[in-house]
Amino acid sequence: MSDLREIALTSNAWPFQEARALFNEKLGGKIPEKGYVLFETGYGPSGLPHIGTFGEVVRTTMVRRAFELLYPDIPTKLFCFSDDMDGLRKIPDNIPEKEMVAQHLYKSLTSIPDPFGCHFSFGSHNNNLLRSFLDSFGFDYEFKSATDYYKNGLFDKAILNVLAHYDEILDVMLPTLREERRATYSPILPISPKTGRVLQVPLISTDAEHGTVTFDDEDGTRTEISVTGGQCKLQWKADWAMRWYALGVDYEMAGKDLTDSIKLASKICAILGGKAPHTFIYELFLDDKGEKISKSKGNGLAVEEWLKYAPQESLALFMYQKPKTAKRLYFDVIPRTVDDYLNFLTAYVRQSDADKLSNPVFHIHDGKPPKAESALSFSILLNL
Repeated sequence: MSDLREIALTSNAWPFQEARALFNEKLGGKIPEKGYVLFETGYGPSGLPHIGTFGEVVRTTMVRRAFELLYPDIPTKLFCFSDDMDGLRKIPDNIPEKEMVAQHLYKSLTSIPDPFGCHFSFGSHNNNLLRSFLDSFGFDYEFKSATDYYKNGLFDKAILNVLAHYDEILDVMLPTLREERRATYSPILPISPKTGRVLQVPLISTDAEHGTVTFDDEDGTRTEISVTGGQCKLQWKADWAMRWYALGVDYEMAGKDLTDSIKLASKICAILGGKAPHTFIYELFLDDKGEKISKSKGNGLAVEEWLKYAPQESLALFMYQKPKTAKRLYFDVIPRTVDDYLNFLTAYVRQSDADKLSNPVFHIHDGKPPKAESALSFSILLNL
């Protein structure tokens, strides 16, 4: 393995390039004080896991495994973090009991009854789907819930830090907002003690010394509450930055559409006294007409559709190849990607160690691809 490590130190395969950049640029060539390197992926549990969820976790895992090969003495962790404290802003199309859920709009997802009737809350229902989805692919991760972190006080110190730097964070955020939004914007969102809704309201005053904020509740009652213990949550860009700071996140991926948000969150993280993670910006998927894939439009492919016709290894290959290039994701891509996977798998056994580290199947299978003979049985079985 030491020989492979020497080769990996100069390999052009993008997971190794990312791992080296993480170690040298973010970590400064040192083990973090917390004793491990933290990789993170985020998930908004108002909908079902989708092909982008798979892509982000599998790519992050590839970088994590590359890092472990390069720096075997440094422990790593992967947190899959669910933003289940977010308020529900609209009713999803694919759920039962829409009228019941409509009565709980703007409440945290974990405060809304499960419309499917099988979990304590809507948020916990979708969290369970996420964990089942990730487990079905064998990902190695630790699941984290925003509700747990907010309500159990794990974010209290960081939120109090946000409150102490409230005006500085406003100075970062306000220039990026439309004029009408500036009048009501606050990075701290109080949760109404009367209705349980996450409120998008201006704060009347903040008190960093006592850790409280004052606002007008929905019925007009002037109310003062603590920012700790889950009585408030943060707007998502401030929330993202606070999470980086509180957890010490070292690496996170994001789609190209979040480039500006990463810049803002990085500034806020620095205000809090933290250092933003090393970030990898990947391109978004396009449909067969070259248009951006949207869940609401229903264009593009679902994970289930891909796996109906091909193994998950081929989907992992699609995610591995050219992550910084916009790629079309539609049915005809599947057989071509399966053929590519079989070719890479067949070639692997004949390659030098240097070429093996650049072969996608090395990263798809964590350095242990199946024997080449299985490629033929794969091809016959799929009959694509």
